[in-house]
Amino acid sequence: MDEKKQFLCGVVEGFYGRPWSMDQRKVLFQWMQRWGLNTYLYGPKDDLKHRLLWREVYSPEEEVQLRTLILEAQSRGLRFVYALSPGQDIVFSSACDLTLLKRKLRQVSDLGCQAFAVLFDDIDHSMCQADSEVFSSFAHAQVNVTNEIYRFLGEPPVFLFCPTEYCGSLCSPSVSKSPYLQTVGEDLLPNITVIWTGSKVISRKLSVECLAEVESVLQRPPLIWDNLHANDYDSRRLFLGPFKGREPQLRRHLRGLLLNPNCEFEANYIPLHTLGSWYRVGKEEQKDECEECDYCPDRALSTALHDWMEELNQPLQAGRQSTRADQRTSAPPSRCKTPDRSDCPSTFRGSPAVAKLPVFPLNSSSPPSSPTKVKEEREGRDGERKRLNPPSQANYQAPPSGGSRGQKTQGRVICSGKGLLSESQVRLLVGLHYLPHEHGPSAQKLLQDLTWLKSNCHLVSANTKKTPPQKVDEWRGRASRFLSLCEDIAQLHCSVVGGANRAVLYDLYPYVWDLRNTALMAKAFICWLDGRVLSDSSTLGSWRNCFHWCGKTTGADLLGVESEPWVFKGGVSGEVQMLLPIGSSSELFSHPPPLFPTSRLYNIRPYHSKDKVELYRMVRQLHLRTQGGQESSMAHPDIIGDRCLGPCLALCPEYSFILEDELGVCGCVLGILDVRSFAKRCQATWIPAMKDKYPPKGGNTHPNTQDLIQLMEEDQGEYPDSLLYHFPSQLRLDALPELVDISVSRTLLTALLNALKANGSQGVFCEVQPTDRQRLEFLTKLGFLEILRGEARSREGVVLGRLL
Repeated sequence: MDEKKQFLCGVVEGFYGRPWSMDQRKVLFQWMQRWGLNTYLYGPKDDLKHRLLWREVYSPEEEVQLRTLILEAQSRGLRFVYALSPGQDIVFSSACDLTLLKRKLRQVSDLGCQAFAVLFDDIDHSMCQADSEVFSSFAHAQVNVTNEIYRFLGEPPVFLFCPTEYCGSLCSPSVSKSPYLQTVGEDLLPNITVIWTGSKVISRKLSVECLAEVESVLQRPPLIWDNLHANDYDSRRLFLGPFKGREPQLRRHLRGLLLNPNCEFEANYIPLHTLGSWYRVGKEEQKDECEECDYCPDRALSTALHDWMEELNQPLQAGRQSTRADQRTSAPPSRCKTPDRSDCPSTFRGSPAVAKLPVFPLNSSSPPSSPTKVKEEREGRDGERKRLNPPSQANYQAPPSGGSRGQKTQGRVICSGKGLLSESQVRLLVGLHYLPHEHGPSAQKLLQDLTWLKSNCHLVSANTKKTPPQKVDEWRGRASRFLSLCEDIAQLHCSVVGGANRAVLYDLYPYVWDLRNTALMAKAFICWLDGRVLSDSSTLGSWRNCFHWCGKTTGADLLGVESEPWVFKGGVSGEVQMLLPIGSSSELFSHPPPLFPTSRLYNIRPYHSKDKVELYRMVRQLHLRTQGGQESSMAHPDIIGDRCLGPCLALCPEYSFILEDELGVCGCVLGILDVRSFAKRCQATWIPAMKDKYPPKGGNTHPNTQDLIQLMEEDQGEYPDSLLYHFPSQLRLDALPELVDISVSRTLLTALLNALKANGSQGVFCEVQPTDRQRLEFLTKLGFLEILRGEARSREGVVLGRLL
């Protein structure tokens, strides 16, 4: 086939972030050969010798790696295109820079590469003084250098040029009237192909009309650099959906199409599989060899999903590192989205920092880092088993409908071992991480239900007037469906972590974990709404009317139909977050996942009266640990609980939340909506009740109980008006130190902040001992600031406050 006429279809590794490893690229080439793709373009933005240090030649070791990769691509029938990005600091009029550019590309050509690309994307339009004296425009400078390099390399059949105005939205004043594109079209040698991304950097659709316009200006059919699945602009988004929005008929107006996919290698199975289906349909259409030549994204997705199921349940190494036991050409070490550039001068070094990732058999608990830690962890959790009752359906409290979901949660078991992901779970995973402009079915349902439940929560508010029973039943039925989906998300997280495929785990875990935490929080909030939220006299401007979108479109569409996806960040997690009362507080939601993934199931729910015994037992256990495990004179088991938790559980239980795992209760957060009124109620009812419970005289009196009464009275002492004016609410957080995933404590606290904000609080504070540095640091990261020290009721506590 004439190389100048073949349609180029494949993959461009052109994202920002740590580039893929050599092993990953070899697996990529296997996939591409299997699915009929033909072209791979090497151009990762964060390979220093591709962009920032483009003048430097590759070392002998790097040459070996690059030659091996080129030969591997060619052995698979693929065209290897080497791209260089000199635009950030090249002096176009400099003979020295031109010589260095030629030297670099000649080195790669000598390694066997026969196709090249010169990229001038994402750079400043301005020219330096020296260039301004030689060239009439920025476009002339770029075209002059590109033409010379093209001739120097012997006019290879595939040579690509990426303009600075590479999409419609970047053209000034428009595509058809852009002087820059007109110069490129007129002066760039005709056999050089121009790269284009569509009407936007990330184009929802590519139309024949728009491509015809740019083809006319460039005087040649462009090659599409397709960013549909690129996710390097948002650390909380992943795109597992099918190739979509590009009709196969577009091929007639294109030189080729290369997909720039997710940074996470393992996330690209479905995008590339469906791209192959799209390409094959286009070829069959040209040959008129098929009765049905239409490309159907849903049909392609089903086929790709079926094939991915086998891949997902393979026992692959973390990062797909090659092992002696696995003689197959294996894939890649995992990467992070924001690499340390100093650790990765070039990606032709085998497996860089990725190899440092821990590889361990993840079961239901945290992996050990040392024998001592293993022993401490085991002893701690064994102590919990003895201390806490076995988990039961009470661990997963019924939804607002009064327990209709009890049977479903009763059968939950600890997620351990290497399980298999079911097809329904994989469809859920894809639906929650679909496409930049479109949610999948599961995400649509999640957002639609949450939006409706939020907008109609007045039906089940604590102070609502009589509501028709059928309306209440409708709200609770929809809440039950929403909570069930949230539990499915938690189970998906568990299955991904407990699965056999470590490669998939390390690439997808941050996203599955983030959505799990978001679902935990949303689930807790919906459970809390029933009978606890206060109904406003007017909802205008309240948190319930912050946003009104739901369904198929994404948050960015509210800000403009043609907005780029990065305008609204966070994906499904971000949109769920923004539907919550404190959704605009990004510091509560943006935090890294734990170093060691755990498949333990967690649940956050409102407090119920039957939890009191377990909570009292937990805080008593925590207190004994601080006392060295000695019972001392604290013979009465309720003394610590009555002081630390009793007032809140008795007087305002509606602002208490429980954290539990498979072993039982492992944390709680208690809140007070209005500290002033609470203190008065406490003096009127709680303190007298405690005096009756711990009388000053009698045979059953225990030592130090009267000290307890005095401390309780001091606890309810007055805070300064200057504090309560801005921070009328108060909280207390307790969690067992054995928590494997500390982020759930953050989620637990955020659940309470949502409840306080929903019922009108504008700020919350808590008191921490100055010596408790871990808690101080934890709260500071969540936006709490020190507002009082030592002044609070003449005690040593540090008061931290946070506006809501």
